[in-house]
Formats: sequence, structure tokens, C-alpha cells
Amino acid sequence: MTQWNATASAAARSLGRNSIVCGLTALLPLTAGPILGGYRGFAPGLGWLLMLVFCGIVLALAIHLLFDALLFRLASSHETEAAALAALDDVLSRMQLRKFDGAARGLERRIAGSRRIIWRQRFALAIYLVIFAILLFNAADGQPLC
Repeated sequence: MTQWNATASAAARSLGRNSIVCGLTALLPLTAGPILGGYRGFAPGLGWLLMLVFCGIVLALAIHLLFDALLFRLASSHETEAAALAALDDVLSRMQLRKFDGAARGLERRIAGSRRIIWRQRFALAIYLVIFAILLFNAADGQPLC
């Protein structure tokens, strides 16, 4: 296995793990919120709407990262880096997700783009969890929930 194969394979594993962990973390407050809030009424309508919006953003980015992980796994299955990048460009152009402009981006630039998506996802998840904590504290009126 060459250096770029190992890099693409490691990126695929990392993206897959990150998307699954962040996606499940985003779903947990939606399921636990009503249970933890109990009879006191967990949150006002705007709070739920904000939580749903940020949960949707986190889940959409998780799906995007899973797709990127599959693309990097496809790239790692080719023998040369040029063939792998050409296959990625071909798949993206056939799916009409990106127009091929003639200049192929390198593997490192593609991985860097996926890392930027990871940071956006983590930022949205952090905002989402802060909103959840505020709504949970508001529902408890400063009292312990147990």
C-alpha cells in the first residue's frame, strides 16, 4: 500500500467515525429532551425549532461526510493517485455534483476540504448542545431534574 492509499484510507475511516459519532450525538438530545423535561414542559416552541434546525444541519453534514468517506474509500482502491483522482472526478461529474473544469484537485486539498466540513459540523453541534443545555436549565427552573 502506497502513502497516498494509506492517507485516503485513513481519511475515509476518520470521516466515517466522525460523522456517525456527531450524528448520534445530535439525535440524543432530541430523544432525551422530553424525558428529562418531564411534566414541567421542556422548552418553548422557538427552542424546539432552533434545536431541530441545528440538528438538521449536523445530520446533513454527517451525510455529506459519509459520502466523502465513501469517495476516499473508492480512491484508496485504485493503484495510482492519478487514476484515483480521475475516478473521483468522474463519479462527481456523473452524479452532476461537480463540473470537471480540467484541473484535478490533489488528494490533500480534498481531505482539507472535508476537514473544513468537520469543523463546521462540530461548531453546529456545539451550538445545538448549548441550546439544549439552556432549554434544559430553563425547564428545571434552576432545580435538579432528578
